Amino acid sequence: MKITIVGMGNVGKGLFGALQNTSHSVTGAGRGDNLAAAVKGADVVILSTLYDAYADVAKQADFSGKLVVCVSNPVTADFSGLQVGHETSAAEELAKLLPGATIVKAFNTIFASHYDTGLTIGGKPLETFVASDDEGARSVVKSIATDIGLAVRDAGRLKNARYLEPIGFMNIQFGYVLGGGVEIAPQWLAA
Repeated sequence: MKITIVGMGNVGKGLFGALQNTSHSVTGAGRGDNLAAAVKGADVVILSTLYDAYADVAKQADFSGKLVVCVSNPVTADFSGLQVGHETSAAEELAKLLPGATIVKAFNTIFASHYDTGLTIGGKPLETFVASDDEGARSVVKSIATDIGLAVRDAGRLKNARYLEPIGFMNIQFGYVLGGGVEIAPQWLAA
């Protein structure tokens, strides 16, 4: 599968490195790169930019027919809260900007540093939550997540991103604001 990562910050680079160790073909597109060309050749586009950049990115390429993974948590500039939440989400707003694309929410609860340390804590794989209105798209992203070593939790419909993004925000609070450090991750346990 051809995967393009748009946004080569810490998370984008981490995903890029993890995907290079799979059978997928992965490319990265950062500032100054030809985004239209990078998106055109992709089966899956992982959007790893700030939420504030979504409107600009949407104008730079044709995302019609693409599976687009929303990784962002729409935190405010001062990290005091979310810009959107509970009545909508970054993923749902992205779907409005890219009406011809299939949107999936995933990877938003994993700190970038985990990509360098094997995506595990204490030998247990980290978990990602995957939400989309398209069951086939959820399956594709769940497979990609498994390929890079993550445990996967099917999070159902895209509107559930309204609840996944606050989990990502709380993880940021625990890690950075409350002093827990970045060697943490949310996990949904079942008996």
